[in-house]
Amino acid sequence: MTDDLAYAGVAGQAAAIRAGDVSARELTGLLLARIEQHGGSLNAFTVVMAEEALAEAERRDSTAPQDRGPLHGVPVAIKEENDVEGRVTTFGTAANTRPAPADSEVVRRLRAAGAVVIGKTNMPEFGLFPFTESTAHGSTRNPWSAEHSPGGSSGGSAAAVAAGLVPAALGGDGGGSIRIPAACCGLFGLKPTRGRVSTSPHPHLWWGLGVLGPLTRSVMDCALVHDAIRGPAEGDMFRAGEPATSFTAAAAAEPPRLRIGWSTKPAALGVRPAPEVVKAVTDTAALLAQLGHHVEEIDPHYPDPTAAFVPQWFAGLRTEAFAMDDYGRLERRTRETVRLGAWARPGVTRWAMAQGERTAARANRVFEHVDVLLTPTIAGLPPRTGRLSGTGTVRAALRAMPMIAYCALWNVTGNPAASVPAGFTDDRLPLAVQLVGRRDDETTLLSLAAQLETARPWAGHTPLAP
Repeated sequence: MTDDLAYAGVAGQAAAIRAGDVSARELTGLLLARIEQHGGSLNAFTVVMAEEALAEAERRDSTAPQDRGPLHGVPVAIKEENDVEGRVTTFGTAANTRPAPADSEVVRRLRAAGAVVIGKTNMPEFGLFPFTESTAHGSTRNPWSAEHSPGGSSGGSAAAVAAGLVPAALGGDGGGSIRIPAACCGLFGLKPTRGRVSTSPHPHLWWGLGVLGPLTRSVMDCALVHDAIRGPAEGDMFRAGEPATSFTAAAAAEPPRLRIGWSTKPAALGVRPAPEVVKAVTDTAALLAQLGHHVEEIDPHYPDPTAAFVPQWFAGLRTEAFAMDDYGRLERRTRETVRLGAWARPGVTRWAMAQGERTAARANRVFEHVDVLLTPTIAGLPPRTGRLSGTGTVRAALRAMPMIAYCALWNVTGNPAASVPAGFTDDRLPLAVQLVGRRDDETTLLSLAAQLETARPWAGHTPLAP
């Protein structure tokens, strides 16, 4: 057994356990050793559950073969906004102190599929801004460059997967928070359709904006985890329609010839994409054309999502902030943001959600002409760390705009969207593009992304020496 196994991903590690090449306990021990070696410099984890994970792995090893799930023995990490029984759900803050009485539904499903929970990952306070920096837990570093951010808000999850500390980590996406760190860290990140993955015990995640899903090295890894966790639960505010096939089958299937429209026009004013980002999109468009798809540059005619997004963003923060044990321990910027959003009362939030459906109707007109929309994921390159240092709400929001300019609209509309690796800069920083599909059509995105992965493999690129 070598550290090469650490980069084998969900599919590779599950296969190694099935073949008897490694036990769940041995694999968990390997990854715990890597976390001890690299975890301090990356600051990806807030909690490492070493004893619990080894005990859980031993239980997996004693499970009869016929009772083993698809993720049997595979270690996973959980973003700090999700409940893990016996651990404090911090939301990236120091203001919460109560251990969770039970696993959240998505964590329960991961365990039911055989996964081993190895720890919890860092996030900015409440995931407010797309940079994983907080006073409670410090800054997470990008494994590709310690001077750069892994993005956010699922930055700890992304850094852990990119560094080979876990093959998959749970994230959340309320304005790009799966796709942005995936783009910054060279990973595949799918924001599923709204309501695809249960948010229980909470009825919603930031009202109509937030969804849950994994960050992974490969498309197949993502599909395997999503098939284990997707589906509604009692009390969910939103429910997605049934997909045409399993996500795993979609990731293994060749896509049909698709109509693909590409655009580098942002859905936010005042943002200009970097030249490297534009080239990543045009190069990907050319590759898709070579693969047999009909590809053309289009104007998506984006509607302005501000009136829908901002009230839900404020309301989501207020819901979580007022549920904390000690409101006074929140960061000053967070308390300022809560005050600025005091107007986002329930009636305003309901209006914003209705406005979101009108925005969705306009945004989805693009899919009358194309099957998939290709855009940048983020407007620039992975930013340097310290983007939140010394900022208030307004300055932090302005610094966030290039990160969310292509992502946040699709949180308002509920469409699935995926960040797909697209090579590297000369300085070896990851590049990425975004694929957006119709509501409930993750399967097309998975098939197309898997085709891109075959043509332009990325999972073998690793930032840390094995």
